Amino acid sequence: MTDTTAETTRGRLDVAPGGDVSDYAALLKPRVMFLVVFTALVGLVVAPVQMHPVLAIAALICIAVGAGASGALNMWYDADIDARMARTASRPVPQGALTANEALTFGSVLGIGSVLCLGLMANWVAAGLLAFTIGFYVFVYTMWLKRSTPQNIVIGGAAGAAPPVLGWTAVTATVDPNALILFLIIYVWTPPHFWALAIHRRHDYAAVDIPMLPVTHGPRFTRWHILFYTVLLVIVTTLPYLTGMSELLYLAGVTILNLGFLWYAFRLLKDNDERLPMQTFGYSIIYLMVLFIFLLADHFLQMILH
Repeated sequence: MTDTTAETTRGRLDVAPGGDVSDYAALLKPRVMFLVVFTALVGLVVAPVQMHPVLAIAALICIAVGAGASGALNMWYDADIDARMARTASRPVPQGALTANEALTFGSVLGIGSVLCLGLMANWVAAGLLAFTIGFYVFVYTMWLKRSTPQNIVIGGAAGAAPPVLGWTAVTATVDPNALILFLIIYVWTPPHFWALAIHRRHDYAAVDIPMLPVTHGPRFTRWHILFYTVLLVIVTTLPYLTGMSELLYLAGVTILNLGFLWYAFRLLKDNDERLPMQTFGYSIIYLMVLFIFLLADHFLQMILH
């Protein structure tokens, strides 16, 4: 990007056009928020104690708002590269619908508000964990790791893996080992999920000097890493059954899901079809949602039988 183009981009980001409700809603990354809320809900429900339904809904709203705050702050900081990538160029700040400062203010208010409300309505352990998660995503992943290392998504994935722990902790005020198993599942799932997308979008990332693994080490190397993490995911996703947190319904369901993920991972190694990385990415989203549905269904089945 030339200096003139850069100045034009920065100028556009700093002009105050206002924006409407849909623009602010887009800052929240609603599709990501849906997964956050759902996995947090599962953590909240499968926790060993119950929470009043009204407080549970309030806690989930706080967690959702905290996730939205992270998305808004990410779009504030990444406005320069978002404007130059096809996947993100239509976001409100690159489009000029909102300024970077508006995104910063919006995200900051939501972040602080979500933490305070979660502390008041649930407990301060969960609130502290939410604050740490937002801070880790913004300061560690967005500002540092994303632009500095090809392991950005591996380390930074800790923020995205936090929602079920947040849900669990909102109920119990403790970080239980079983909650950490749910964290570990999402943490190990994140690299093969995101690297599949990164293979497809590698030219976009290369153009803005983001050192995603397919850019720094090539697609073939990344495909091997996807396979490695998928095998690791198969092992990790058996832990709920092995520890007694879940029973046969979950085990049967996750076994089928794992066979599907392994099938995609092996196909990525053998097949150079350009459509396959996005097919794998799409399956990975379905995989995580259905896995947590099996956790939830297994939990309710245990309640009925026992």
